Amino acid sequence: MQTLPNPQTTTIQIEDDRTGLSVETLKRAFLDNLFYIQGKFPAIATKNDNYCALAWTVRDRLLRRWLSTHETYLKQPVKVVGYLSAEFLLGPHLGNNLINLGIYDQVKQAMQELGLNLDDLLNQEEEPGLGNGGLGRLAACYLDSLATLEIPAIGYGIRYEFGIFDQDIRDGWQVEITDKWLRYGNPWEIARPEEAVEVKFGGHTEAYTDENGRYRVRWVPHQTVKGVPYDTPILGYHVNTANTLRLWTCEAPESFDFDAFNSGDYFGAVGAKVVSENISKVLYPNDEPEQGKQLRLEQQFFFVSCSLQDVLRNHLKAGRRLEDLPNFFALQMNDTHPAIAVAELMRLLVDEHLMDWDQAWSITQNTLAYTNHTLLPEALEKWALPLFGSLLPRHLQIIYEINARFLNEVRQKYPNDAWRVTRMSIIDETGPRYVRMANLATVGSHAVNGVAELHSELLKQTVLRDFAEMYPERFTNVTNGVTPRRFMVLSNPRLTELITRKIGDSWIKNLDELRRLEQFVDDPGFRNEWWQIKRAIKADLAAYIKQQNGIEVSPDSLFDIQAKRIHEYKRQHLNVLYIVTLYNRIKANPHIDITPRTFIFGGKAAPGYYMAKLIIKLINSVADVVNRDPDVRDRIKVVFLKDYNVKFAQRVYPAADLSEQISLAGKEASGTGNMKFAMNGALTIGTLDGANVEIREAVGADNFFLFGMVTDEVYAMKMRGYHPWDFYHNTPELKNAIDRISSGYFSPTDPHLFRPMMDSLLGQDQYMLLADYRSYVECQDRVSNAYRDRDHWTRMSILNVARMGKFSSDRSIRDYCNNIWHVKPVPVEIDDYVQTHA
Repeated sequence: MQTLPNPQTTTIQIEDDRTGLSVETLKRAFLDNLFYIQGKFPAIATKNDNYCALAWTVRDRLLRRWLSTHETYLKQPVKVVGYLSAEFLLGPHLGNNLINLGIYDQVKQAMQELGLNLDDLLNQEEEPGLGNGGLGRLAACYLDSLATLEIPAIGYGIRYEFGIFDQDIRDGWQVEITDKWLRYGNPWEIARPEEAVEVKFGGHTEAYTDENGRYRVRWVPHQTVKGVPYDTPILGYHVNTANTLRLWTCEAPESFDFDAFNSGDYFGAVGAKVVSENISKVLYPNDEPEQGKQLRLEQQFFFVSCSLQDVLRNHLKAGRRLEDLPNFFALQMNDTHPAIAVAELMRLLVDEHLMDWDQAWSITQNTLAYTNHTLLPEALEKWALPLFGSLLPRHLQIIYEINARFLNEVRQKYPNDAWRVTRMSIIDETGPRYVRMANLATVGSHAVNGVAELHSELLKQTVLRDFAEMYPERFTNVTNGVTPRRFMVLSNPRLTELITRKIGDSWIKNLDELRRLEQFVDDPGFRNEWWQIKRAIKADLAAYIKQQNGIEVSPDSLFDIQAKRIHEYKRQHLNVLYIVTLYNRIKANPHIDITPRTFIFGGKAAPGYYMAKLIIKLINSVADVVNRDPDVRDRIKVVFLKDYNVKFAQRVYPAADLSEQISLAGKEASGTGNMKFAMNGALTIGTLDGANVEIREAVGADNFFLFGMVTDEVYAMKMRGYHPWDFYHNTPELKNAIDRISSGYFSPTDPHLFRPMMDSLLGQDQYMLLADYRSYVECQDRVSNAYRDRDHWTRMSILNVARMGKFSSDRSIRDYCNNIWHVKPVPVEIDDYVQTHA
């Protein structure tokens, strides 16, 4: 902005319409974009036209920062973080960008003066469903923190045409609906077709000798596709740094075969286009059939190859030597989906750039690092050798060579330990042969981290124990975190305003400053204001539940919320057993004194996961009975809110009184929903699993409802032999709950509907619900008693928020920067607008 003196009476404020932040400039820019980009004027503009016009207006203000960031990085030798992730569950862009630009209030006023409601425009945005849950949302939080901390970074992933399905509930069952998030376009991205790269699949390899007499291998592919990048700016909070999210879409090198068309083969004319575009068509295809497995492997290799080619191209274009790659790029593999990067980076260096093996291997290991997200052996990816070899023949050869050299090291360090060699081999040869991707990622990285202190320790004791013993220096922990910008400032503005009024706004970039709230915990006025804000938010959610589900719930009841991916290990059905227990108590004594409680569930089940879908059906069936029974008298209500996504989360997290984090100890790697709930003042009921352990340490044992076995007790019970029938017969309330479900009481038209689930619990109970049931019920009863003391509950809620500083994704990124990536902030400066320079 430039201020020009007026010789008469006043000064004139001059702003560029594309970068200015005043209300008048924003209004003018909005109307220009509506007219010149959307081709509409206000009288005929749709809600989507208005949303797009506002998105263009905000994006204009991002672009100046984005391009200045690029320019800054080009002018000096910076080290860049490349975050490789198959998922980025970003959430809507508009609101977050308004917060980070610091213009939320100005835009709200500008829209109001134009006769528009900002909330309506925010709700109009299609959410990019480019992730399934915590993994993708973590990646998005990390991009926000990287930019906020001014760390040079680029996120690499896939631009899925159809994201995670939209969820509907029909007759209590989940129904999957195609997520057409791109149907109206995406105003936040910019296509870069001139930066497309080629990716190869299939075919065979040919050995040859180069001009220096060295053995070389040439890959002759059966199919070649084109990866086209789409770039989205990711702005940090109140900084000028805007990093890039680069997502790849797959296209055929030639999208139309004119000769085939002219000969009458109309399908053949576009056949290559159809086959190629399938690769980036949908997030996580059903991989039960062989074609699904192949497509998923194609997806993983596609985005990894595109990304690594892009990294090497940018590195060489800057005039740097390949030998120096680890000094300028730190590439983080987010779980095993990008683990093929180890073999692909080796192929690019050895085959394409003719580097010798040892030098290439040193570069690969020092550039790559691996984050493990699971302790479940079945979730550690592995690929059948016939499939892998047919799709990536050269990579299989490279993996064989990596494995041979690695196993020689193992034999030297552990002579006469053949079973250890078998366990550590990248190739699983204990039955049908597989490529073990976690082993490949661990061998090919200089650092391996878990995502919570407990998880990292268990990782070293269980699934990667052999590797931790051989390479102890590689293993470290980086506890997950979440961004307070989206999950407090944007989603909970009322609580944000109260906190900021008391301690200022610096906590938004330094969450440890929330500790200063503790000085107000004994202030009755502050506690009352805190309670009233929570109740108002709950009233908003109650209105939403009434609108969506037709169920009336009281905002004065305890809002008990379990919102996460539906999976047996997350034990939503343990929660249901408690609901049925409460219901049984009411049926036995209709006048029993029960703390009013609203149980709210949300989450999606994988389309092919029958037991998870049956859990959703059970929740809804129990809700149908409980919510209608006159004996209950509204003391308990059960609600399943459909279509869990980031928008859903922003609505639900602030309204929770109680957060359900009830997985069996030793099964959850970390969890991030537990952090988001606690940051918004919910108390946690949970086991000592994942990051629950650290949350309890941070907030204090008195402010956390703990139940269940610890990890050592779980392992010990399984070693002795776990007999769920014993718990069933010796725990009357448990037996009554299971019997009521098994009897068909909640499914009268199909009495045996839930028998498979109950039989599974009584027969195997893999996640030990029955062993933890009594402890869980007793803990829930303590929750009910605690909620009756409103003042004490509010005190605990305040302390939960005040002590959540550790769980900011900013702290997580600092840990990565200091301990794994060794990168430093690079501030971006922007000159003030001067009209004569425009």
